[in-house]
Amino acid sequence: MDLTRRGLLGLAAGAGLVLAGCSATSPTTGSPSASASAPGASAKVTIGLTYIPNIQFVPFYWADAKGLFTASGVNASLRHHGSSEALFTALASGQEDFVVAGADEMLQARSQGMDLVAIAQYYRQYPVVGIVKDGSAIKTAADLKGRTVGVPGKYGESWFALLVLLKSAGLTEADVKVSEIGYTQQAALSTDKVDAIMGFSNNDVVTFTAAGIAVRTIPLTTGTLPLVSASLITTRTFLDASPAVAKKVADACTAGFVAVAKDPAAAVTLATDYITTLRTDAAARAGAATTLAATVPLWKDASGVVNPTLDAAQFAAMETFMREQGLIAVPVDPAAAMSNRYHS
Repeated sequence: MDLTRRGLLGLAAGAGLVLAGCSATSPTTGSPSASASAPGASAKVTIGLTYIPNIQFVPFYWADAKGLFTASGVNASLRHHGSSEALFTALASGQEDFVVAGADEMLQARSQGMDLVAIAQYYRQYPVVGIVKDGSAIKTAADLKGRTVGVPGKYGESWFALLVLLKSAGLTEADVKVSEIGYTQQAALSTDKVDAIMGFSNNDVVTFTAAGIAVRTIPLTTGTLPLVSASLITTRTFLDASPAVAKKVADACTAGFVAVAKDPAAAVTLATDYITTLRTDAAARAGAATTLAATVPLWKDASGVVNPTLDAAQFAAMETFMREQGLIAVPVDPAAAMSNRYHS
C-alpha cells in the first residue's frame, strides 16, 4: 500500500480550480512536536494536515486564528505535509502528535503495526463518489459492468470507495477494467479515456462544473457505508500520556468545524491568512468558497449538526469489509482503533 499519495481530500496538482498556487505555509506550520511542557505552561502539540494549505483545512485555521487552542491551554502548531510525505510517518516518529486522515487508511496502517487511534470524526459523509458524464448510459453501479473506471491508483480512499461501489452492485474488480490514471480525472473522463472515475464530491465534481463539464454522481451504496473518512488521529502512547490534552485538542478542532459551518463566508476571509493565493486571486477565492460550500455538508450528521462521535458498529463493519477485500492483511481490533473518550 502506497500511503504517499492521499485520498483524504482528493487534492492533486492537476485538479485545477482551488489548488493552483495554494502553496503558502500557515503562520504556525512547521514547528516540531513537543508534547512535554513545563509545569503550568500550555501543552505543546503539532497537528498534521495532510496536504498543502487548502480551504478544506479551514476549521483548523479557524481554531488557530481564533485562539481556540490557546483558550483551552494548548499551544498547537499546524504542520502541512508535502506532496510526497506519507500519512502517518510523522505521527509515528513523534514529529506530530495528531494527524487528520481517513480512519479507513488509519485502520490499514494499524494492520501494518502502527498503534493509531481515531478520537473524533469530522467527515460524516464519505466524500468519494462515482462520477460519469451527464449523458452517460451508466445510471447505477450495476451499469459499470464491462466499463472502464479511472482511479488514481489501487490505494487510498478512491480505491476503497470503488470496491464498495462494486460490491454494492454485486460486482468485483474482474467485472470492470480499472485504469490507474493518477490525478488526471478531469482529462480522462472528458476525453472518454474512461467511462467513469472515482472522485471527490467536494473537489472533482466542483472542478468539472467550473470547467463547464456536466457530470452526474453515483453513490457508493444504498446501505450502510463500511468506511470512515477524515478523522482526528493520534497514537495510543500519546493518549496514555496526555489524555486531557487530547480532549482539549479534539474539542478545539470540533469547535472550529462548528464555527466554519455557521459562517463559511467568514471562514474564506480568515483562510486568506493561511492561503496567500486567496488574497490576490479573485477566481481562486471564488473557487475556495464553492469548494467549502460543497464540503460543509460532509461534516454534518443526519440531524444536520457537526458531530465528532465515532460509530463503533461502523468501525467493526469497516474492519470486516477491508479484511474481506484484502485491504488489510491481518485482523484488526476495531474497538482498539477508536475512542469517544477524548471529545465532549
